[in-house]
Amino acid sequence: MNMPNEENRRLQDKIQLILKVNHNSILTSIIFGLVCIFLLDIKGIIPYVFFGYAAINFLNTYLYNKHKNLTATYNIASLLAMAGGILITIHSGGIQSPFILVLAIVVFAGYVTTKMYGQFYLIVNLILVAAIFVYDLADLNLTANMVPEGSRRWFAFLSVVFAVYLLGGVFGRNLLRAHHNLYKSRKEVQERIEEKETLLKEVHHRVKNNLQTVSSLLSLQSRAVSDEKISSIIKSSQNRVVSMAMVHEMLYKRDDYLSKIELRPYVEELCNYLVRSVKGNTNKIKVNLHVDDYKLSIDTVIPLGLIINETITNALKYGIKGDDAGEILISLRQLSEKRYEMHLGDNGVGYADTIGPETSKSLGLKLIYNLARQLRGTIERDPEKQGTYYRLEFEEIIEEIKAID
Repeated sequence: MNMPNEENRRLQDKIQLILKVNHNSILTSIIFGLVCIFLLDIKGIIPYVFFGYAAINFLNTYLYNKHKNLTATYNIASLLAMAGGILITIHSGGIQSPFILVLAIVVFAGYVTTKMYGQFYLIVNLILVAAIFVYDLADLNLTANMVPEGSRRWFAFLSVVFAVYLLGGVFGRNLLRAHHNLYKSRKEVQERIEEKETLLKEVHHRVKNNLQTVSSLLSLQSRAVSDEKISSIIKSSQNRVVSMAMVHEMLYKRDDYLSKIELRPYVEELCNYLVRSVKGNTNKIKVNLHVDDYKLSIDTVIPLGLIINETITNALKYGIKGDDAGEILISLRQLSEKRYEMHLGDNGVGYADTIGPETSKSLGLKLIYNLARQLRGTIERDPEKQGTYYRLEFEEIIEEIKAID
């Protein structure tokens, strides 16, 4: 089931709101104009402005069905309301006219549409209100109050009713409906996110269980093989499987951001497991970790974990002999936003400089260099240090998964 796009829903809410405001303001303007003529005995420009606004805005709303340009429709309606509001205001008492509230409705409508339009119409209407005030203060008497003395209270009452109806009955009601729709949409999205997180955790749990099953089978197989060389190869494969299983186990246990792995606890747990696996529970191996609290993607951590697995396993098997004491070092620092540098190695006996991925038959050594390329990086030995040390520079890999509509 596809969720409706939230941006499209917001656009539809705005379209419905602006069209309903236009329809209601057209109807109320016609009614107000008729009331002015037949009940309040107001002649001249005021009822003409009401009728003119209704006619032009009706045409504006009708044309929207042709061009579908919501911005143009909204701005024409706002400018019409602003012009009509100013004309009626200055012909019905100036700054003391209750119809000046219509300018506030224009500002409110602007903020409902976008912050930019709201700020624009706020500044423009504040300037217009100030201009009307200065005009009244100057007492120029260029325009007369077209509302008869006996009808002014009724005109004030109807002006306030007109403003309250548009603000509450139209804007308020439709904004509440839009808010409920948005709340419902967000609730549905949140429920789906929680459902997907639960499913994702279950996937990681099952992958971890399956990998542990494979690890157990490899362990049983290695014990059943009498050839020590073949048994060692199977054991190495088991360790590779475990290094991947640890990633999915950590993702399963996390309660927050499921696509990132905290690198330090993962490396620490992996190193401790490898030391116990190769050297036993009683050993003289010291593991020094200098890894900050970096969080990397699963697409980065799995190949990185395999590189650590191969280098540490080789160090424990061939670098640090038997029950000798030894030291494993892993350090990591960030070079740029997505580039990292890792140093890892041991203080054991090392191996000859002539041995490399091209000359060696070791699967582990070839795997280290291939995984480094997979991480869009490079790996090289540091010949100046005792034992075997590598410098790995790599990039965080984040596979982009395109959503299917």
